Amino acid sequence: MMAKSVSEDQLFIGIDGGGTKCRATIYSVKQGVLGTGLGGPANPLHGLERTLESIMVSTQLALRDAGLPLETVHQLYAGLGLAGVNLPSLYDKIMEWEHPFKQMFLTTDLHTACIGAHEGSDGAVIITGTGSCGFSCVNGRTTNFGGHGFALGDKGSGAWMGLEAIKATLLDLDGLGESTNLTNVITEHFAADNAMAIVEQMSGQPSSSFAKLARYVFEAANNNDKVAVSIVKEGADYVSKLAQRLLENNPPRLSMIGGLAEPLNKWLAEDIAKRVESPIQPPEMGAVYFAQQSVLEQNQEVSL
Repeated sequence: MMAKSVSEDQLFIGIDGGGTKCRATIYSVKQGVLGTGLGGPANPLHGLERTLESIMVSTQLALRDAGLPLETVHQLYAGLGLAGVNLPSLYDKIMEWEHPFKQMFLTTDLHTACIGAHEGSDGAVIITGTGSCGFSCVNGRTTNFGGHGFALGDKGSGAWMGLEAIKATLLDLDGLGESTNLTNVITEHFAADNAMAIVEQMSGQPSSSFAKLARYVFEAANNNDKVAVSIVKEGADYVSKLAQRLLENNPPRLSMIGGLAEPLNKWLAEDIAKRVESPIQPPEMGAVYFAQQSVLEQNQEVSL
């Protein structure tokens, strides 16, 4: 579903920014993918300066990977799909940025993930990574659910699971909750021998720090730890309900992306797990399509 009327010598960069990392892909209509780069966290909700820095790091690495000089950045048509810009104030702040690109087109990471997952066609997507949310685009109408951010929502996400694991561990250490093997794993992870030592290390930490603990929850759940099973089931039930809401719009395809997409799959409601199809393209390619489409629409407006 590549835009056909963009010029062959135009260079595009697709940027996918989330709570843990920022990926960039440079694309040429004539030659395809030229280079990729990976930067740090890029959710403006958790720091605007850090987000802009991660965008630039991933862009520079992608240019280097493509064998292009750094000043080529001024020729790039950039599509940005960022977490957090569903909040109008953050969208406006990014749009005010004096960026180095030839042109910049901004939307949410959900939107670009959906475009990429279905290669520009209609569909629905659930992101289960550091955060969680659902998005569908059917007949030009977009719908999204969740994505309320850590720790107000993002149920079923890596950050939520990590937080639940710590809460269960603290209750167990205080002798106020159910005994769980997560306690051994979490105390070992933090090299801590009491509850306050864990609290001290995690106090004020960003969502990405909690998300790193999600793998321990899955490992414990797969070993039938009762508390871990309960956490994973609660998260999977939420994601299944999220999928059911999205399917009410009758999208032709449903994809799940993010670090938890694969481990969560077997815990989902059976009818939902059957509907989940692999994404055709990654979100950063969705951001490339978004930039191409935006340039195309611009050109059409100019020619009218």
